[in-house]
Amino acid sequence: MRTLITALLALATGAALTATALRTPTVAVAIPVPASTTSASATASATPNADTTTDGGLLPTDSWPRNAPSPEQVMYAQPRLMRQALDGLAPRVPGVPNLYLVSFAGDGSEDVFRNEAEYAATLFRHRYGARAHTLVLENNPATLDSRPLASWSNLETALTGLSKVMDPQQDILMLYLTSHGDPEHTLLVDMDPLPLDQIGAPDLAGILAEHPFKWKVVVVNACYSGGFVPPLQGEGTLVITAARSDRSSFGCGNDSAATYFGRAWLVDALNRTADPIAAFRQAHAEVARWEQQDRLTPSEPQISIGKGIADQLARWRRGDPVGPPVPFRPDAAGEAPATR
Repeated sequence: MRTLITALLALATGAALTATALRTPTVAVAIPVPASTTSASATASATPNADTTTDGGLLPTDSWPRNAPSPEQVMYAQPRLMRQALDGLAPRVPGVPNLYLVSFAGDGSEDVFRNEAEYAATLFRHRYGARAHTLVLENNPATLDSRPLASWSNLETALTGLSKVMDPQQDILMLYLTSHGDPEHTLLVDMDPLPLDQIGAPDLAGILAEHPFKWKVVVVNACYSGGFVPPLQGEGTLVITAARSDRSSFGCGNDSAATYFGRAWLVDALNRTADPIAAFRQAHAEVARWEQQDRLTPSEPQISIGKGIADQLARWRRGDPVGPPVPFRPDAAGEAPATR
């Protein structure tokens, strides 16, 4: 399927190069504003009517942002943006465990996912010192010309690049993925009209299996994300999810600065402790309290702690002293975040 999509994209972009006059003007994005208790499911993030997409889906639609690069330009810029992101990583600190964070904001229609991906990178970079390295992949109209897309291909490229600079026996790979999820345990990967592949739980496990990372922390913040635990769990791996495999999580939508789990684990708990496992326990209790107050069906975040990963995280934390708490100031919100 991915091969077919890639071939179709190549044919379509080639046609666009020879017929640039067919490009249509872009118009301003119009995004609906759901309630703050919206569940982060893929069904809650419907794409615009297909009739607004022209010429096979590669030309701008009514949802494409004004003054942004064209979809074709965005796709051709990805190799350059990935090189810049990998080249921008600080040198690893030798002789001790380093942590490499890749944050992945999958759905480009809601700023809440970008807010979390950007904040995760800011938090680890400023709070955890020189042994924390960060790379951001995100789908958002505001960063089409400055951040690599959150896509299957770019995730593979990022992991391949990191495998060349990390010490595979010492260093820890952390993935923070935030998007909508569905009952089939697939993450929504969307920047309409770009033909991006979706990433299911077995897909993510397969991507990781192709790279030599001994120590991994995988955090999936989406509805039904507990379905990612079985294919990802194992020795040397910590898996954290925002919900049970059959439950929604909450707090997405364009009137939210962060999801319930993103705020509880990233913003609150990891500013109190540098231990992701202790942070999960704090976040689990905090999310449960918010859901009870709002009379929501409990999402029941999940955790799987593989053999050895807790000790390796402890070795990583023994290095540089932890810095002060990092304020959460999402650019998209333009103001202090709400209590959730």
